[in-house]
Amino acid sequence: MNFTRWSARLPGTQRRAAARDERSSVPSARAEYAQPETGPRPPDGDPRSDTHDGPGPDSHGDPRGEPPAGGPALEDLSARDLLGRLPAPVALLHGPDHRIAYVNDAYTAAFGPRPVGATAAEAMPELDELSLLPLMDQVLRSGTPRTVKSRKVRNGNSYTVTCTPVHGDGEHGTDGADGTDRKQNRPSRNGRNDKGGRNRGGEGGVLVYAADVTDHAEAAERLRASERRHRETAVTLQRSLLPQELEQPDDLRIAATYQPGGTDAAVGGDWYDVITLGAGRTALVIGDVMGRGVRAAAVMGQLRTAVRAYARLDLPPHEVLQLLDGLAAEIDASQIATCAYAVHDPNEGHLVYASAGHLPILVCDEDGTVHRAEDPTGPPLGTGGWIHTSGTIALPPGSTAVLYTDGLVERRSEDIDEGVAALGRALSGAKGSPQVVCDRLIRSLGVTAEHDDDVAVLVVQHPAREGADAELFHNASLDLLGGIEAAPRARAFATGVLTSWRFPVELCDLGVLAAGELVANSLKHGTPPMRLGLRRTDRRLIIEVTDGDDHLPRRRRADPADEAGRGISIVATIATSWGSRRTPGGGKSVWCEFALPQ
Repeated sequence: MNFTRWSARLPGTQRRAAARDERSSVPSARAEYAQPETGPRPPDGDPRSDTHDGPGPDSHGDPRGEPPAGGPALEDLSARDLLGRLPAPVALLHGPDHRIAYVNDAYTAAFGPRPVGATAAEAMPELDELSLLPLMDQVLRSGTPRTVKSRKVRNGNSYTVTCTPVHGDGEHGTDGADGTDRKQNRPSRNGRNDKGGRNRGGEGGVLVYAADVTDHAEAAERLRASERRHRETAVTLQRSLLPQELEQPDDLRIAATYQPGGTDAAVGGDWYDVITLGAGRTALVIGDVMGRGVRAAAVMGQLRTAVRAYARLDLPPHEVLQLLDGLAAEIDASQIATCAYAVHDPNEGHLVYASAGHLPILVCDEDGTVHRAEDPTGPPLGTGGWIHTSGTIALPPGSTAVLYTDGLVERRSEDIDEGVAALGRALSGAKGSPQVVCDRLIRSLGVTAEHDDDVAVLVVQHPAREGADAELFHNASLDLLGGIEAAPRARAFATGVLTSWRFPVELCDLGVLAAGELVANSLKHGTPPMRLGLRRTDRRLIIEVTDGDDHLPRRRRADPADEAGRGISIVATIATSWGSRRTPGGGKSVWCEFALPQ
């Protein structure tokens, strides 16, 4: 077997072969290490020039004619010598069936001895494990080197392998596998060599070079495992800080979806929340903490807890964001968050909202028309120095509102307004339950498991009730002018309304007592105008009294000798819950709720 006809055309091998063609009468080693002449060089054609070919400027020889210290020069090494000294596994295969021509010592040490002449498919199972057999076919056909990175074999080691095409060399006399000169066996024009054998050098072959990257692969796997653990920790923390179960108000149907970014994206700080405020009112929250990882999730958890605490004060949306803005700066001045906070009151039929740098709320009417909540929008939380204001957007029966984070609509290839417009088109055609609408919006916007950002979506439906379902929802109200007759009028009105709603006698009595106490409290501590409101849903009875004074009542313990101060305590004792808030136009509202028997 002529080894170097299948070699990789190393520079030293080519130069040595060329030197032999030009100086066939002088061995190359002798020519390289010959003594330099001291006299002038004979002219071209002088016979002496054939025997005095001293080292030139490019020679590797010593000026004194001594071989270089430390071993032979590159020109003295055959391709077999060079490949044999490599610490990386090397194999040479020839022909379309990839028959083994040579494997070096490193290959034998890594995979065991391989018989020369056998096919790779039969004798080299490691190439099949590395998926190199089809690749070598491609390299042989195309003549283009190919590389596969970090492939693992059964022994656990990982290799990066390069397959390089090599071509048979029938034009240069080079050393064969046994170290002899093959120049005399040149192929003839008919494709046969001088001894009548077929020229196997014309078939071509593949040189396989494998670099052991086990340490690098293990380090990369440890890094990936660490990143996975970090991401799983952040996802777990994020999900634990989100609502485990959404509160479901009587007048709304709500669903939400949170989807973390793909495996290549760190978890962000998106969140949503639904907070029942009492008296049928509901707060809706959507927010996004800028940044990634556990830190963003931790800041999100603090902001969500703060929002729930501020919501219990029953403040207007812009005041909640004002308080949250100051808190965000105290939590972490380097973290910026956006947030939209909206409140739905079933008696008013619209959303009152405020936004701190967040994307606009979208509302789709029953006929498919989509409205976008416009100004007012302030800067993100944590920036400070801004007075937030509230706005309103209609939410009539039969409509659907969507609150979302930028991961749903933001794409690197387009403006974010285009993404919001695409969301509006998807919302216009989305029908079904809130959860179905959530899923359809995410699919329509092309959000997949490998999405590059977190996505949070909150869908709120205000259903249009008809028939028997509508009979479970009623409202009644009475304006009170004050005076000593106000309390008796309120009790009589409450008795008639509750009886007409066919409540049990015990619940009617408790409702009348609560209405009388709330009206009496308003007469004593409030100012006109006063109004008594009764509302029933499928789950509760709500009694609410409003007046023009903005001082909120508080529950206190009355002394045995006190003739007053027990009204709120009585209401708090007999009712399921109670509360008070300031109304937008000035004044206050005091309410209580009774859970209906199921």
